[in-house]
Amino acid sequence: MLLRRRRSELRSGYAQVGRLVLHHVVGGRGSPPVLFVHGLGSAGFLGWRFTLPAVAAHRRIAAPDLPGFGLSDKPELRYGVPLFARTLARYVDRCRLGRPVVVGASMGGRVALELAFRHPGKVSRVVLVNSLGLGFPRTWAHGFLLLPGVGETLFQVTGAALHRMPPDGVRRLAARLRLATNPERTLDDLQLEALREIHADGGTAPAFLTTVRSLALRSADDVLSDLSRLGVPLRLIWGVDDPLFPVGQAERAHRLVPGSRLRLVEGAGHTPEIEQPERFLEALLASLDD
Repeated sequence: MLLRRRRSELRSGYAQVGRLVLHHVVGGRGSPPVLFVHGLGSAGFLGWRFTLPAVAAHRRIAAPDLPGFGLSDKPELRYGVPLFARTLARYVDRCRLGRPVVVGASMGGRVALELAFRHPGKVSRVVLVNSLGLGFPRTWAHGFLLLPGVGETLFQVTGAALHRMPPDGVRRLAARLRLATNPERTLDDLQLEALREIHADGGTAPAFLTTVRSLALRSADDVLSDLSRLGVPLRLIWGVDDPLFPVGQAERAHRLVPGSRLRLVEGAGHTPEIEQPERFLEALLASLDD
């Protein structure tokens, strides 16, 4: 597995959470623990692969794959933010994390907010990384995925590209379609290898598309008006060149939430934790303790 080859000090395993079995990466010591929540189409051991070892040197960490993603169970369920938040609340109890700092990237940020809204006693602070939930995404692909049959076809095409094209070809295609920022880093060979393994699981496509469609139907893209009831400290970390969620969304949220702090990552787009891991780590460690 990707993680075992990269960082032996972290442990990859599984946790029974209700009826679901979740794959997760755990390790480190120190309180409060840090719970990492990945974004759409990613996994805990993928999205946070450059971050986990360094944070584990200071804190206990946990990075689960959400239901339907990564190596976790993928049964037929109503995937979406409510399910993910409920599952994480149970996961916090199952792993005895107490009140962790919850760090969420992209869709994972929206899940982190939902967890804090619904279960404030299980969260000590929220750190949003280029998060869904603060404004509408700017992407042409989003609308196509909502159309019956079209999303399934696009997913099949993606799978064929992953399995048949050489890595450089996949990266060029992703850059041309604006599906990845800085594909040389965000789609490195280890990432592509793991994505091929995940994509081969027959449950991946239904879970992914159900999640995308649930986000649109629930108008989950903008919960700015709810931030005033967030009962824990809020920190924001943003790649300044994000084409999906412009930095202005983070600046607006920062202005609306008293006591919040915003840290910008230069030279990064939607995934600063991968595109600029050193700069991102500096911002994250500061956000855990300030």
